[in-house]
Amino acid sequence: MTANGMTRAKIGVLGAGAMGSGIAQVAAAAGHDVVVVDAHAPSIEKARQGLAKSLAKDVEKGKRTAADAAAVEKRLAFLGGADDLSAFAGCAMVIEAIVEDLDAKQSAFRRIEHEVAAECILATNTSSLSVAGIASACAYPGRVVGVHFFNPATVLPLVEIVGAITTDTAAVSAARALVDSWGKTTVLASDTPGFIVNRVARPFYGESLRILEEQIASVATIDWAMKEIGGFRMGPFELMDLIGNDVNYAVTKSVFEALGHDPRYRPSVTQRRMVESNRLGRKTQMGYYDYRDGAAKPAPVTDRALGERIVNRVVAMLINEAADAVQFGVASASDVDLAMTKGVNYPKGLLAWADEIGVSEVFARMQALQEEYAEDRYRPSALLRSMAREGRRFHA
Repeated sequence: MTANGMTRAKIGVLGAGAMGSGIAQVAAAAGHDVVVVDAHAPSIEKARQGLAKSLAKDVEKGKRTAADAAAVEKRLAFLGGADDLSAFAGCAMVIEAIVEDLDAKQSAFRRIEHEVAAECILATNTSSLSVAGIASACAYPGRVVGVHFFNPATVLPLVEIVGAITTDTAAVSAARALVDSWGKTTVLASDTPGFIVNRVARPFYGESLRILEEQIASVATIDWAMKEIGGFRMGPFELMDLIGNDVNYAVTKSVFEALGHDPRYRPSVTQRRMVESNRLGRKTQMGYYDYRDGAAKPAPVTDRALGERIVNRVVAMLINEAADAVQFGVASASDVDLAMTKGVNYPKGLLAWADEIGVSEVFARMQALQEEYAEDRYRPSALLRSMAREGRRFHA
């Protein structure tokens, strides 16, 4: 379970969906022979066609030569329509990218373990499930590690490397070194609900939804404020529509339940109603916006004072969450900031942003919210409180 000898080793990927096929392309582009297995034959064919299209686009844009694209395609083997995992024999690492269901993942890992050598690393791309829970299905849980890519895996640079309480440190080191060699930016996260990004990002959606529900501002106005004043690439409602409101709601619900129903992560009734009415966003042509042909996009209220009020509230909640992540050992301050800029394209690292605003000012904003609403949802992080009192910064 060391990085030595893994540079051009065979890699296995279980699951040929968007994430699995993207991971497979990344590994093949880095020079590995890759085998992709999916029991659903149509998924394999779709992945094969999608990969060919992606490589052709790279050639067209001058990102790689036609010969290089052909070589990448040649290193990929797709196996579908059969429930046989023996194709993973000889792999140095197998990455699972199937449905986000604990029973399904445990079953897959239990079966993969019988097909690979003892030194093979078993990696899960889970975004919200317990890595230790998945590893518990294995006779040798020490080799199971979280390797969480972001969609699209071929484009977004961040990968969260997650060691569970059961994971051998050698497996974490080897997995990180291998993914680093693929040109990705890795951060270390503890095996806690949502890891870094999906935990720290909750207020970006949740607090924006709360502002909408309070009728402080419209969907279009909140999105305008977060982009034009906050500097975010996409507004929260645009992004939820892109991700899929069902997916975003499921992650929020998972983190909420896994963290003991902490009110900070309580799912929004508005989002639940969107899911129940099948307004899932772009994929159903209806979400917070109407994506049907000829539909007009609503205009925002471009009031600067209102916009700053929105941004200050959401950013304070994001910083508060980032501070809690550091306090409870989810990740270091530098890795939290790196994760949020590289994983979800935030304009600044949240804790660097806190230093820029002033930690005491952020704490004051959180105190004001808690006094206004008298809800535990707005409790300031204990770390933020102590740093404000002592005049400390997150970064030197």
